[in-house]
Amino acid sequence: MSEAHRIPIATADAPNSDAHSAEAATRMTSTAWTGWATFAGVMLLLIGCFHAIAGFVALFRQSYYVIPDSNLVVTVSYTGWGWVHIIGGIAVFAVGLGLLAGQTWARIVAVGLAGLSALLNIAFLPAWPIWSAIVITLDVIVIYALTVHGKEAQAGSR
Repeated sequence: MSEAHRIPIATADAPNSDAHSAEAATRMTSTAWTGWATFAGVMLLLIGCFHAIAGFVALFRQSYYVIPDSNLVVTVSYTGWGWVHIIGGIAVFAVGLGLLAGQTWARIVAVGLAGLSALLNIAFLPAWPIWSAIVITLDVIVIYALTVHGKEAQAGSR
């Protein structure tokens, strides 16, 4: 089930009859997929931390990478990549917090940032192949969780 269901709930002051059933209050109930939205929020927190770690490594230990910065897909110094990763990591982390708080704007921004994160890591793939592949995989899972089951996060937070 990918949609939350509306279940009529009879109010205390309305008798349980057909005439008043139309006036019964409704509330959103969440399905098991609500956990995917929470998972996406937690993953965004981790991905933000992963980007920050990659950024600090790029700034302070450039010899750690597999290839020199001249062989990257986008020819930018590792110092430049480091700042891009740190700033991106902070943004992804902040959106993960917003997503865990059930903010609708965070779902929209999270999909965009996860897509940008995947593209950034594709460009960074030659320098750090395994790490970048892991982050790309997590980004795709976050996009899946938010696009297929995103509405249920809002229903679960009510």
